[in-house]
Amino acid sequence: MATKIGIWIDKRSAKIISAENGGELMKTVKSKVEEYHPKGGSGTKMKGGPQDVVQDGKFLERETHQLKAYFNEVITSLPVVESLVIFGPSQTGQKLSSELSNHHKDLYGKLKGVETADSQTNNQLIAWVRDYFK
Repeated sequence: MATKIGIWIDKRSAKIISAENGGELMKTVKSKVEEYHPKGGSGTKMKGGPQDVVQDGKFLERETHQLKAYFNEVITSLPVVESLVIFGPSQTGQKLSSELSNHHKDLYGKLKGVETADSQTNNQLIAWVRDYFK
């Protein structure tokens, strides 16, 4: 049975809310994306003295691959989709939308919008999805 789906997503987790026939179901997908805390850059007391270079290029490349795996896990967790909305507090929703447009065109065609929303309780998330599809 086709359903209306809302995906609340950030880099830590995604909550998939399915709304159909007056009932809602929620499923959580945890992310395995590493958080970045730069280390290095040990300085000297001399202005402009030697310093370690922080290698964030490696981290960004690793994060890209981890996000792709995370998005694939979220996408494979979806039930049959009638219409879809992505929302959340960060740019992760935009990145998921981009992944859908590049590699999952069937789902991208069912995407109704990508919205910015703050962190909310589970009941608020369900209400948000219900109100969006009214």
